[in-house]
Amino acid sequence: MPLVYGASSSLSLRSGAGALGGQRSHSLYGGTSGRGARISSASVSGVRSSAGGFSSASGAFGSSAGSLSFGALNLESGSAAINASGKETMQNLNDRLASYLEKVRSLEEANAKLEKQIREWGESHTVVTRDVTSFDSSIEDLRAQVGRVVCVGLLLQIDNAKLAADDFRVKYENELAMRQSVEFDIAGLKKLLSDLTLGRSDLEMQIESVKDELLFLKKNHEEEMTSYRSQLSGQVQVEVDAAPSVDLNKVIEEIREQYEALAAKNRRDAEVWFQSKVSGHCRAPLCPQAEHTMQSLEIELQSLLSTKQSLEASLEETKARYAAQLAHLQGVVDSLEAQLAQMRADMERNAEDYRILLDIKTRLELEIAEYRRLLDGEDGRTTTKKVVTVVQEMVDGKVVSSSSSSSSHVVQGKR
Repeated sequence: MPLVYGASSSLSLRSGAGALGGQRSHSLYGGTSGRGARISSASVSGVRSSAGGFSSASGAFGSSAGSLSFGALNLESGSAAINASGKETMQNLNDRLASYLEKVRSLEEANAKLEKQIREWGESHTVVTRDVTSFDSSIEDLRAQVGRVVCVGLLLQIDNAKLAADDFRVKYENELAMRQSVEFDIAGLKKLLSDLTLGRSDLEMQIESVKDELLFLKKNHEEEMTSYRSQLSGQVQVEVDAAPSVDLNKVIEEIREQYEALAAKNRRDAEVWFQSKVSGHCRAPLCPQAEHTMQSLEIELQSLLSTKQSLEASLEETKARYAAQLAHLQGVVDSLEAQLAQMRADMERNAEDYRILLDIKTRLELEIAEYRRLLDGEDGRTTTKKVVTVVQEMVDGKVVSSSSSSSSHVVQGKR
């Protein structure tokens, strides 16, 4: 027996300005042999109604306000027509269509009610125009007042701009005068800078000479150390007459005196220049440039004082550095002298030990010879040889120190 399954459908409803789109309803048919199944569809072409209506290919339901056309429903079957399941599906569709029509009626009623309310609201809310010609004179007066206020504000802004321009002009003149004075001061400072540069070059030359002397002293010291080592290795004492060292304190004091003389000279020149300027340009009761000149001279004096302080600080630093180097070199010399004294003491002690051992050797040789003579029981001739050893220390071909030691050898001869 074939099976038919119904599917839901939707309709196209149009009322006034609205519409509902139509869709298809489907049904499934299966054969008795189970070999295949077919799907049939039913379409709704549209619904038009003011109160509601229904029409179909097999039957029609109508009204005076609208109509509904329902498409053909095709059911394909192998050997039978519409069965009980198809009837139930049709009944279900009719029920749903009735509910849709009822909903359309309710929506149309609501739409009519809203249109009526809109018309009533439009009739009750009419636009009321007012006559404002009586306010034109007041508006013109207010506009005139606003124009006058704007003009007054513009005039005030112009006056403020003029005052600001005058103020800037006065500031410009003051700044120009200050700039000229600063340029004059810069010219004087450049001259001072050139003098200081010359002094600095002189100091650098002196420093270079001091460095050369220091290198010379280091070289002499290294030569002395080399000679001391060679003397100690060869057991020869060498004394070198080194050149006299440079008195760094004296050199530093001379540099300080030169800088003090230079500062005093600059101070005297500044005083003379100031007196000449005062006597030449300030004979009138009022001297507008006197204060400015005084300030420039004070600035120059302060710069000279600061330069003097910096030079004194550099001088003290140089003095401290050379003092530290001199102390280091003195410490090295002291340590080398201590090592040399220790080596001399060791040499003297070794020489004394050598003499003692030589005497012991001589006595032992005599005793051995006596024992040999007694053991042999023979008379023999005994000969004693004395050896004198002289050790001399020479420097540049001159004998600095000498030491001597003697030893005796006994030689026996048989008769």
